[in-house]
Amino acid sequence: MKKALILFAHGARAASWAAPFERLRDIVAAREPAVDVSLAFLELMSPRLPERTAALVAQGVTDITLVPVFLGQGGHVLRDLPVMIDEVRAAHPQLAVRVVEAAGENAAVLQAIADYCVGALVDVD
Repeated sequence: MKKALILFAHGARAASWAAPFERLRDIVAAREPAVDVSLAFLELMSPRLPERTAALVAQGVTDITLVPVFLGQGGHVLRDLPVMIDEVRAAHPQLAVRVVEAAGENAAVLQAIADYCVGALVDVD
């Protein structure tokens, strides 16, 4: 079974917006060298999720975990993403697709952000 991890983000018109997501992708890929770690976007940037999934399937990937890199479960995660996942599953019925909670809904992620915020107070003088 060949695995892939897709970090799913909104996308923006400015290419520079993707820089933190690219850094996150690189950090995760360094920690999981046996897994294809990539980015996919909802809109405005490429690759979009259906394109990225099709490319991974063409490379022999059979198992995808998708991490929405959103702070909350807003409309895009609750409405748009499930529609896209249904389309991916219909196009690639042999593909196992697992979608986890939005990053900002995870307790460990929130703790890391809280630590950063508290640390910002220490640096203020």
